[in-house]
This record gives sequence, structure tokens and C-alpha cells, in this order.
Amino acid sequence: MGRYPWPPHDFECAYRHNCPYLDMLSTTWVLGEYRRANEVYQEHLRIMDNFSEELDAREKRIRELERENAELKAKYQAMHRRQFKSSRKKEEASNTREPEKRKKRGAKVGHPGWFRPKPGHIDRTVNVPAPTYCPHCRSEQLAPIPQTTEHIQEDIDLPPSPVVTRYVHRLAYCSKCGKPVSQAGPDEMPGAHIGPRAKATAIYLRQDIGITYRKMERIFRELFGLSFVPASAVGFDRRATFRGTPIYEDVRDKIRVSNVVHADETSWRNDGLGHFAWYAGNENLAYFHIDRHRSKDVAKAILDDFRGVLVRDRYAAYNGIGSDWQACLAHISRNAKDIVQEHDLLPSSQRDTCVPIFTQAVKEFCSEACDVGRQIQSEILPWNRATQKEKQLIRKLNGICKQPLGFKQAETLRNFLVGPEQKHLFTFLRHPGVPTTNNQAEQSIRRMVIFRKISFGTRSLSGIRTHSVLPSLVLTAKRQGIDPREFLRILLTQDTATAQAALYRNSS
Repeated sequence: MGRYPWPPHDFECAYRHNCPYLDMLSTTWVLGEYRRANEVYQEHLRIMDNFSEELDAREKRIRELERENAELKAKYQAMHRRQFKSSRKKEEASNTREPEKRKKRGAKVGHPGWFRPKPGHIDRTVNVPAPTYCPHCRSEQLAPIPQTTEHIQEDIDLPPSPVVTRYVHRLAYCSKCGKPVSQAGPDEMPGAHIGPRAKATAIYLRQDIGITYRKMERIFRELFGLSFVPASAVGFDRRATFRGTPIYEDVRDKIRVSNVVHADETSWRNDGLGHFAWYAGNENLAYFHIDRHRSKDVAKAILDDFRGVLVRDRYAAYNGIGSDWQACLAHISRNAKDIVQEHDLLPSSQRDTCVPIFTQAVKEFCSEACDVGRQIQSEILPWNRATQKEKQLIRKLNGICKQPLGFKQAETLRNFLVGPEQKHLFTFLRHPGVPTTNNQAEQSIRRMVIFRKISFGTRSLSGIRTHSVLPSLVLTAKRQGIDPREFLRILLTQDTATAQAALYRNSS
């Protein structure tokens, strides 16, 4: 007879509390321990899973930090190399990479040569007798011939003596004021002992040539025989700034209604504090403004209600200014060059093989787009083909930026090139007269950069005002085809309306 698989319902084991098969342990206790052991085992599994997840997260974070550290080291090394360039010639490119095409030194092919213009008049003629001996063989057997040669030479007389003018004023009696009155003579500055031409020349040397006040005083004393202290030269600038402020504001107003404006900014120092020198202008006008901040509010204050096209870099402070804007393609090409230089400094395990290919393609694309812009400006390419060219360039750019990149800086550039701001790369194909680069602003603000290196900035609020107003007026005069020294002379001696008319007299 088979055994029952289960005991009766009322069965109770006699060895419940002391089972011989469990080393005389209680079955109830053993069962409880078994169940608790299972719970502890499951809890241990959960703890191990949590530790495993936390370990994976930390390993991932370590890898991210190692990559970020490698990128920062590469960025620092690239920055150090740019600031402290080696005096040795660059080594030849390795066989694994194609050598970059370097620009040939000198002017472009077909560029006309540089020649001095011939003088329009002859002040004096010197007749030179025939030589008495040959300068080649030292022979004295020479016979005079009727043939002559001419050589025109220009020189200066040093030191030019200053012109001292005495103004004798005839007086008239004013019956209303009860006082005798007089008027200023030609080129006379009442109360000033140094005339407007000397002051205009001093301002020109300071603001356009970039000569310091002490060196300027030395130049006038040794070359022109005119002595003054450096503080007087500061007074020249202050007076010109005061008289030129209305014209300076008028230049800003004219820029705001221009069709195309270039904008840029650079660092500046005033009394040891960081400031920024802003520039806005075009081929006819120039406006500089030194401000404590580099914020969007400053850009809007300069270009308030501007409705034209702004040519600029990708700095966000210019967003929302103008009806449209053109991104500088030269900045993008330079950015791609910096990216590949930083990428090459990474450890081999951190590199992305697609980055060099991407950056090279971006540089070639920017070069091609700039060539298209030059062809349109020179009318080699008709304007009615601009839309077709834009579509072709967009398709090519999207193909270049199709694959994501593992290097952060390269991925940031790729996202910009295919992002919503992509259309601003081709504004020059939608608005006539818009260039592809912001070189005009870069070259204009370069004078402020050089002057900053010479003078280390300014020391007061009046200095900030002076170095905002006068460079703007001097550069605007040069772009209007006006001699800056002549304009400054008129500014110091005439009223505002006359000086303003003199500044714009050659403009259309």
C-alpha cells in the first residue's frame, strides 16, 4: 500500500520541538531561519545591484572627467602655444597627414606694384658738374659730353621753425552791454598760446599714430622747436573732445540708419579695471565707445533702432540687433583651425578620427563661400544666381555636418552650422553689399588694440571719453577722404556746423 503524500489534517509531529534529523533543533525555528535567510539574501542582492549601479555611474563620471581633463589640458597647451610662439620654423607635416597649403608671401598674383608718385613741382634745381674721374675704374681720362641726366629727390628742412603770429584786435563798443568787444582772427584760438595747427598735429600723432604724450612733447621740442609740457597735450585732447562731442553723436546716429554695419569689441583697461572698447561702422563711418560692461545693453545702446544688416561674430550680445545679420566666415574657419589644433593635443585614446576631416571640410567650405561672395561683389557672378548658390552651399554644409562628433568643441561648431542660425551664414547671398567676413571691424578696432599695448589704457572717465570721441572722428575723416589734421584744425577754430560740414564734404 502506497504512502500518503500528505499527513492528516490533525497530525502533529512528536519531534516538532526537537527533531533528530535537524540535530535536535526545532523545526519551527529552522523554518523561520530559512525564511529570514532568504530575505537577507534578497536584500544582499539588492545592495549588490545598487553598488554595481553606483560603481558604473562613478566609472562613467571618471571617464567623463578624464576626457574633460584631457580637453582642458589640450586647450591650455594650444592657448600657450598661440601666446608664446616658437622662434623655430615649423617642422614639416608628417607623412600621415597632407601638408596644408600655405599662402605665398607677398601680394597676390596680378597685384599692381607700389610706386611713389612723382612730385608735382620743383622747388630748386642744382646743376652738378661732370666728374673728373671715373667712379668705376678711377681713370681721369674723361671727356665732357652734352648729354645730361635728371634725378628728383624730396627732402625736408629740419628743424622747421614755429610761426609766431601776433593778433591785433580792433575793438567795438556795445551800447547794450556797455563793454568793448573784439572778434577772433583767422586760425586764432582766443586765450590759447599754441595755435590750432600745432594742436591738430599733436592730436593726430596721439590718436592716429599712437604716440604717447611725453614722446609727442619731445617731437615738438626737438623737431619743430615748440615747447610745451605733456599736460598741455592732454588739454589739447580735452578741448577737441568737448567741441567734437556733438559730431561724435551725429556719427553714431548716421551709423544707426546705415544699411550695413560692422561691429566688434575688445578688452580695455581704465585705472586698472577691465573695460571694453566697442566699434560700429562701415566704409564711410567709424564709431568707438569704451564701456565698463560687455553686455547686450551696451550693444543696444550703440545700435539703438538699427534696421540694417549687422556683420558680426557669434557673440550673443548682438542678438536681436538689426533686421538680419551675417556671421563672419573667417571666424568660423579660424575656429575650425583652433579645434583641430586642440584635438591633436589629446591622448590618442581620446581622439575622434572624424574631427580632422570635419574641420578641414569646414575650412574649405568657408573659403569657397568667401570666393562666391567676392565674385558677387565684383559682379563676376550675377546677383540672380545668388539664391541657387545659397541652396548649393546649404546642401554641401549639411553633408559636412551629418555625422555627430566625439570632441566637444567640434560638436558645438557642428550644431551651430546645422542649427537654426545656419541661415545667417548666407546673408550675403540675400542682401547686396554684405561681405562674408567681419575683417572691416577687425582692422578698425586694431588701432585700439595697438594703442592699448602702448599706453596700457586710460586712467579717468575723461580719458575714456577722449579715446572714444577722437578716434571716431579721426577715422571717420580718413574714410571720408578728409585730411584728419585739417579737420581737427577746423574743429578747434570753427563752430560745430562748419566742422560737421568739413567732415562730410566729400560724402555722397
